[in-house]
Amino acid sequence: MASAGYKRPKFKPLTDEEVTRRTEEVREELKEVFEWEKDELKRLNDPNSSYQGKSASKRALKKIERRKDTVNGQIIYWDLRKAGKSHFHAGIEMNEYWAECRKKKEEKE
Repeated sequence: MASAGYKRPKFKPLTDEEVTRRTEEVREELKEVFEWEKDELKRLNDPNSSYQGKSASKRALKKIERRKDTVNGQIIYWDLRKAGKSHFHAGIEMNEYWAECRKKKEEKE
């Protein structure tokens, strides 16, 4: 029976163009999150909004805060990849950022 040892990487490394494209995609996603936040704040502050609408906006704002943290972590990751860092190093930095965000949230509560 043959050994199932190391053969080669499963995936080809990302090219510089792919890393740049993914960095731009994440930045566009952050813009979408800001638009979502603006819409929810408008609905929350609208005097004609129903009670249910305002409650839904409050719940959505919590999700928006979490999504902003997630996207900012992804931006850190892709900026480091663009700078030439490895997936391993960039992943550690991204996870440290997310750990900071969780810690701040726990302190807030």
